[in-house]
Amino acid sequence: MGREFLSLFDHWAESYDDTVSGHDEQYEAVFRHYPEILKAIVERSGESVLEFGSGTGNLTASLLAAGKQVFGVEPSDAMKNAALQKGMPNVFHEGDFLSFPAPPFEPDTIVSSYAFHHLTDEEKKQAIRTYSNILHSDGKIVFADTMFQNQAAHQDEIDKAKAAGFYQLAEDLETEYYPSIDVLKQIFEEAGFSTSFDQMNDFVWIVEAKKRE
Repeated sequence: MGREFLSLFDHWAESYDDTVSGHDEQYEAVFRHYPEILKAIVERSGESVLEFGSGTGNLTASLLAAGKQVFGVEPSDAMKNAALQKGMPNVFHEGDFLSFPAPPFEPDTIVSSYAFHHLTDEEKKQAIRTYSNILHSDGKIVFADTMFQNQAAHQDEIDKAKAAGFYQLAEDLETEYYPSIDVLKQIFEEAGFSTSFDQMNDFVWIVEAKKRE
């Protein structure tokens, strides 16, 4: 359920915002256009939002600033504390993509940024089926995450990372559960969603999945 990466989240909490700001050369391309990616998620979201993997609260803050009602779910105490240190409201709750408390409102949008790849494909299927039961017919899912056109494109990025000496990035790409677009599209469609995919940088795409009536 992604919790095997919890120690990584706790360790990364202190430096996460520096990384997304482009200060870590290995991950600069992964987080290129990060503010625009968050803005795109906010613009595609409705008024009542369930957010998974809130992290240090960057997307959360953007949603709140846009007047959205937000219920954040985050498994890492260190990440939640980093978010609260920014002075934002405590809208965060302990949980993960598969195990989480019910929000006190009916969400019209479920969002996440840079987190869904912590689930295996089978866990992704389980999560999307759960969200299909939560959302009404006009609800949607908006996820931004690293994903690839196919396995060859995934392997190409691993090879490029190693050639550049970015061995931590290469290890991440080899060990975490980054999906291919065709597999993710099938998961959403089997759960009753229609999907669109928009590429935001060399690694990250936004998938917008609208529940079919």
